[in-house]
Amino acid sequence: MDLKEGTLLGDSAASHWYYKAKLAALLALIGQEQANNVLDIGAGTGFFARQLLMRTQCRTATCIDPGYESETESMVAGKPIRFRRVWRSEAADLVLLMDVLEHVPDDEALLRPYIAAAAPGTRFIVTVPAFNWLWSEHDVFLEHYRRYTRGGITAVCRAAGLEIETSCYFYSTVLPLAVLQRLVSRLRRPTGAPARSQMRTHSPLVNRLLWLACRTELPWFSTNRIAGLTVFVVAQKR
Repeated sequence: MDLKEGTLLGDSAASHWYYKAKLAALLALIGQEQANNVLDIGAGTGFFARQLLMRTQCRTATCIDPGYESETESMVAGKPIRFRRVWRSEAADLVLLMDVLEHVPDDEALLRPYIAAAAPGTRFIVTVPAFNWLWSEHDVFLEHYRRYTRGGITAVCRAAGLEIETSCYFYSTVLPLAVLQRLVSRLRRPTGAPARSQMRTHSPLVNRLLWLACRTELPWFSTNRIAGLTVFVVAQKR
């Protein structure tokens, strides 16, 4: 989770429909092949690494983010989690890049060192925002460089040295609402107004309805090659 979004959501992140659904999708894609050591690149608050420590057999996690004020270590569910500003070739059998590659000018260059250092068989799970036509002030606020198609992000992963296991779209059930929100925002936003995040807390009812909408696609989202708000890629270092 981006540090900016973590500040906006505070302690409500784990129950927020967006992150609750993304975590459920991540766990579904990991499936039975759970990891022992997780490396979370661009981890921000460390939300996903923490959740994997709590919910899976994962034994350790290392979170890398240059935005950390200092480097720290703590325990989650009795397991160690490390927060590092700089990557030091920590061993891992699962590498997460959850909404990271869109933040850098050269996405392939960011990926390559982690892939080169990984042992054969290491799994990578990458998520990125989908479709440039969904570009909004939220992307500007989070300092994104681009959004992706499924074909575009899989091409980047292959060029960096990964073998793709699967790729798919997620959040298709809420895509129409997101399109409407962006259209309204473009019409209402004053010229020259500073970019704002579209991530916010909702009433319990709205939050539950959005979560239920996302939950309905969990059984089949891994086969969705058409559209959604996010692209998931599962790949391996060979």
